[in-house]
This record gives sequence, structure tokens and C-alpha cells, in this order.
Amino acid sequence: MPEMDLIHIAAWGAALALTLLMAAWLTPRAWWRRPNLRALGVLAGGTLAFGLLFSAWLPATAITPPMRAAAPVVPDAHGARPAPGGSYLVVDDLNLRDAHGVRAQRTAVLRAGTLVTTTGAADGDWWKVRARVDGQAREGWASSLWLRRADERRP
Repeated sequence: MPEMDLIHIAAWGAALALTLLMAAWLTPRAWWRRPNLRALGVLAGGTLAFGLLFSAWLPATAITPPMRAAAPVVPDAHGARPAPGGSYLVVDDLNLRDAHGVRAQRTAVLRAGTLVTTTGAADGDWWKVRARVDGQAREGWASSLWLRRADERRP
């Protein structure tokens, strides 16, 4: 629902005021001595009728479409495999697996800041990488969503 602007709020306020004035002049005083459903019905019905009339006279508000989120930056625009020997940094702790996919056996955990080198093999978002873990050279599959180019600057 689009937000109501100040002119529409003023129109509905004027509708209520006009309803109160007309109710004071055109209905018996006894109706207004105590709150009752009849008085509430007169106020609600009059405000609704005049509010809709005033709103119809006002120019229509332009409905702006919601802003779309910016498309994520993809390191490789064509979706091709990563270049063999490319250097990437691990953004957050990342599991190194013996095959692609989350169900594959985890062989090591790459800590944030670990430098990895791609082998060129890829399956969707999963890249085969080489890294040094606890002084040993390891090779396995890692999700490319957690890798950033080594030369990429942080925003």
C-alpha cells in the first residue's frame, strides 16, 4: 500500500470536520448527548463518504515500484571456470571437501584469510582449490561464494 501523503491526510481530516458540522446542523441535539451506535454510524458514514469524494478530486499519487536489490558482483561474468592458478582469499572459515557439494566429506577447514589457488576445475559454485593447512599442502573442493580475489579491495 503506498504511503499517504500530507494532502490526503488533510482531505480525510476535512471530511471528518465537514461531517461533524453537518451532523450538528442536520440532526437533533438529543442524538449527541450520549455516545451511541447511531452517532458513530453517522460520523463513520459521513467521513467515509466525504473522504472518498475528496480523495477522488485529488490527483492520483504515482506508485513507484520497489527498488530492486543490486545484482551481486560476479568475478567471472560469463560463468566460465576459474582460471588455473588464480589466487583467492577465504572470507570466512570454509570447509575443504573431497568432492563438490555440502554432503561431501570434509577434509580440512580453511581459516579466514587463507590464500588458496584454483586448479581450474569447477562445478557450479564449487571450485577445486589448493591451500596450505597446518603446514601441509591440501587440495579439495570449496564453495566459491566464500572466496574473494586476492587483489580485490574491501568496500
